[in-house]
Amino acid sequence: MELRRRTSPPPPTEPAVGLDRPPSTGRRIVALLGSAHPGPTVAVTAFATILAVAVGRGSAGATLVAAAVLAGQLSIGWSNDAIDARRDLRTGRRDKPAATGGIDGNSVAVAAAIALAVCIPLSLAGGVLAGSIHLVGTVAGWAYNLGLKRTLMSPLAYAVGFGSLLPFITLGLPDRPWPAWWAVLVAALLGVAAHLVNAMPDIEGDVATGVHGFPQRIGRTACRVLTPLLLLTAVAVLLAAPDRITLISLLLAGVAGLVAITGTALPAAPTSRWPFHATVLTSGLVVMLFLARGSSIV
Repeated sequence: MELRRRTSPPPPTEPAVGLDRPPSTGRRIVALLGSAHPGPTVAVTAFATILAVAVGRGSAGATLVAAAVLAGQLSIGWSNDAIDARRDLRTGRRDKPAATGGIDGNSVAVAAAIALAVCIPLSLAGGVLAGSIHLVGTVAGWAYNLGLKRTLMSPLAYAVGFGSLLPFITLGLPDRPWPAWWAVLVAALLGVAAHLVNAMPDIEGDVATGVHGFPQRIGRTACRVLTPLLLLTAVAVLLAAPDRITLISLLLAGVAGLVAITGTALPAAPTSRWPFHATVLTSGLVVMLFLARGSSIV
């Protein structure tokens, strides 16, 4: 039996992002789609498309809106996971394929760049002014991923990103009308609410890895109080907007308010994603309120 000199173990090293054995092509595609934050991406794209139809963009215009918004959201989602891959690994984010090894961060970064490149002509196809505003909103999402998320101004990215959707949709109409100010305000409020509720489950991990944005600074309890207030304010602004209030509007507003309060204000497990899902559901009801307003959005 050979004797070996006993040595101290080497210092621990940070695990590499990825697997020693590359996953199959099918799994890489699934992982890539999972890295795009599919829930929010689909929801934002669907809401924008529905509003485009509501204001009269027609099938071709609504399809263009859907394609541009989808490309922008994909680029933001992929860039988020590519930039945060190692940080997500350290915080144990099992829902991030780039952190668990389902796909490497470089592939996700390439996908983000391609999606952004596709978003530019799709956005500008609806008009230079409309497309430029949408690109500003997309750049705001990238700015958040690249560092704005670590500052007190983190909600600004969500306010600009969501608020830019309405001008992008309405300025693509033949007479290039601007959306009503209250419609843009409602979209911005929904965006900030989504920011707060999305950050709540990960506050401890974010703080531990140097992310000190607005939600991390005010804490989970304050986020839980502020989120329903923002959602209820958005509903109130819609009801107070110039136009007649119908019974359907009142019913939608009541349901939206109830979902907002029960879904985000009531206590839940620290890592629960239900408040985020409730916020998405509330946003969907708000979009239905937009539809009830019809042409008054413009």
